[in-house]
Amino acid sequence: MPASSLPVSSVPKGRIAAIDVARGVALVAMAIYHFTWDLEFFGYADPGLTAIGGWKIFARCIASSFLFLVGFSLFLAHGNGIRWNSFLKRLAMVAGAAVLITGVTYFATPQSFIFFGILHQIALASILGLLFLRLPAAALLLLAAAIIAIPYYFRAEIFQHPALWWVGLAPYNPRSNDYVPLFPWFGAVISGIAAAKFASAAGLLDRLQRIEFPRPTRFLDFIGRHSLAFYLIHQPVMIALIWLFSQIVPPAPVSAEAQFLRACQRACETSRGPDFCPVYCTCMLDELAESGLIETMFTSGQTEDQGRQVQSFAASCTIATQEQLSEGMPQ
Repeated sequence: MPASSLPVSSVPKGRIAAIDVARGVALVAMAIYHFTWDLEFFGYADPGLTAIGGWKIFARCIASSFLFLVGFSLFLAHGNGIRWNSFLKRLAMVAGAAVLITGVTYFATPQSFIFFGILHQIALASILGLLFLRLPAAALLLLAAAIIAIPYYFRAEIFQHPALWWVGLAPYNPRSNDYVPLFPWFGAVISGIAAAKFASAAGLLDRLQRIEFPRPTRFLDFIGRHSLAFYLIHQPVMIALIWLFSQIVPPAPVSAEAQFLRACQRACETSRGPDFCPVYCTCMLDELAESGLIETMFTSGQTEDQGRQVQSFAASCTIATQEQLSEGMPQ
């Protein structure tokens, strides 16, 4: 797509500090979430803590904000015409980092390695986003809504093939420590492009560029400008520090059974009542212990077949618990 084919937009030249600061805030939020995940991984926090409730919402908000800013920045950088040199240089850096993350996590946690995480999504979304820079902002919002909604209404067995996991339309999500497929997450990128177009038409981009931030925000501005480096460095540093701490103050040992009951109760009570959850979680514990799968619930060693077996246990325990409650136990 030649640069001349794009309409000229009122995109200001130079960086907009407000965008860098916003990206810095998202990076700090990400570091907080990852630190909590690391505490959970080393046994200092309850298992499953970061996968449910407020922490789960927090993680999705962080990912959405990053991808929204990707779309916003894509329009800022190429709204007046695609600058291929800078685009390809940035794409190579992000894609290379994504490949690095895949390789490292495959070595560290082969059963749940990151094959299509946030960096993979950013690389793909940056390419696909160029195709939509010419669409009107209103049309982009409709497209974003459709992309976000599709996985809730359409999934097909054909997408269960590993070669198509990146699409995000498989009946069951594959096991991964960071899974950010095309659907629905590309919708956040399209939303960012739409927001940038609205801001450009309203003259807000020039106002954003004129905002002066106080000295304490310089750190946010700095990491926002170097977001990829911060992303790659922060986790190894935090993991190393927590590992060193664990050598001095080891976490209290907890049996796999106790860990599972605690995590199950926490997850169950987000959608079920207090009478249902103890019965259901005890049923699940019995099934997992009998099948020998209890140890796999907190490791990366659970296979796809074992995951399906656990889902089968969940369905049967749900039915058994409902029947038990209906036979006389208080609801």
